[in-house]
Amino acid sequence: MATQSIKTPWLPFGTGEGADLRLLCLPHSGAGASAYRAWGTGLPDWIGLAPVQPPGRETRRTETPLDEVGPLAAALAEDVAAAVDGPYAVFGHSTGAICAFELCRSLRRLGAPLPVHLFVAGRRAPQIEERTTGLRDMNLDELAEVLRHHGGTPDWVLSSREMLAMIHPLLIADFAVSEEYRYTAEAPLDIPVTAFAATSDPRATVAQLAAWEAQSTREFTLHELAGDHFAVMECAPEVHALIAKALDTGTGTRTNVMPT
Repeated sequence: MATQSIKTPWLPFGTGEGADLRLLCLPHSGAGASAYRAWGTGLPDWIGLAPVQPPGRETRRTETPLDEVGPLAAALAEDVAAAVDGPYAVFGHSTGAICAFELCRSLRRLGAPLPVHLFVAGRRAPQIEERTTGLRDMNLDELAEVLRHHGGTPDWVLSSREMLAMIHPLLIADFAVSEEYRYTAEAPLDIPVTAFAATSDPRATVAQLAAWEAQSTREFTLHELAGDHFAVMECAPEVHALIAKALDTGTGTRTNVMPT
């Protein structure tokens, strides 16, 4: 059943009016909801794109960014439970993947409907400890070098000390969300999980993405993409097709049963 689009600070572009199913997308470190704006034209019209906007960036740039996964996931879960009606799925890339995972666990604690599917990319499974960069203690030149190595940051940002100084507090918070995350064992999620692994990503290997299987009692699927840490963005048409295939039951009604 098609549903109305609802806008909130967490979902500034709405929840996909007229769509049978929503896809909530959580961004990587330093990015905001606009990282997924282009996906709206690549997904079938029965999937409503709903990019997530954490505090401290873009439309929420005057807010203090959160530097822990727990409070971020808990606050987003309250918003999702109130604003998203009908079936939905969740996608997260890099830091967004661990936030997406903890969002699902927060929703479960609330007793709210879970997503019909969790998609993750560019992030080792939560039970595998993340490497640290020491970003908090870096000067701007060191920060630029780390961002250049990670990829995904425009050259005009890397060459501007003013821009680097502006985004430094946000990056410190976002990297803390990722690197200071400590996994707490809970029951696996009772929803299907799909992981996208980039074959040349030194930050999250194929084997580390495959380890996400332990976090689901349902079907687990691993897709390998040619490229580096941002392959999931660079291979967007392929990713969109795989997401649509996973969410389409083949019955003409899409994935319309929401697990609890």
